[in-house]
Amino acid sequence: QVQPVESGGGLVQAGGSLRLSCAASGGTFSSHHMGWFRQAPGKEREFVGAISWHGVTTYYADSVKGRFTISRDYAKNMVYLQMNSLKPEDTAVYYCAADGHISRPPGRVGAAYNYWGQGTQVTVSS
Repeated sequence: QVQPVESGGGLVQAGGSLRLSCAASGGTFSSHHMGWFRQAPGKEREFVGAISWHGVTTYYADSVKGRFTISRDYAKNMVYLQMNSLKPEDTAVYYCAADGHISRPPGRVGAAYNYWGQGTQVTVSS
């Protein structure tokens, strides 16, 4: 199984940038789609984006499209979420997750993912 561990969260001003990292250990990293989700206080967890197991295809929520970029490094078993032009509404706990069903595209719902990290807090001040 893959165990994701997120890092890189913090406090940033609106308009700023932050890069989250996700270290995936304990399994076959290249055999999993990797996704990012977020959950703000009082709100349901929502899909942010995902990258396919082969790294060719990425998917994004409309709310972050054009501002966020997902990438993966197979040599380091890492996934990254580069967040630019951050807005206060991006404030949330961000989670990295692994989806082992590579016969289909990456899921856009949490139930599609087998393994989850503990989350990292991102706070965007106005």
